[in-house]
Amino acid sequence: MEKNNNIIKAINKNVRTSPRKLALVCNFIKGKKADIALRDLEFSRKRISKDVSKTVKSAISNAENNYQYDIDNLFVKEAYVGKSLVMKRYRPRAKGRASPIKKPFSRITIVLEEKKGSK
Repeated sequence: MEKNNNIIKAINKNVRTSPRKLALVCNFIKGKKADIALRDLEFSRKRISKDVSKTVKSAISNAENNYQYDIDNLFVKEAYVGKSLVMKRYRPRAKGRASPIKKPFSRITIVLEEKKGSK
């Protein structure tokens, strides 16, 4: 059975936060074991860590259900953020003017890999 070629990934497409804020949380879990990454996200003080945690759980369940990987050997190979759509709103200002407000959305991608147990 050759299951090394399979890329285990989960993508959360419309997360309501800026990519800059989300990148801090994603860099925090990069390279960690999956269960340790979930634990660290649980105790993170950032609000967006709940959405990142959902995406990691989705990637773990993809690995378990689609490829029959062992959950204990999974680690976060890549965690990166991309831009998604930007909602544009306008705020009324003095003298009849309006100033734009940009409300960015992000896209989280979590890639998992299985480490071989060297016992």
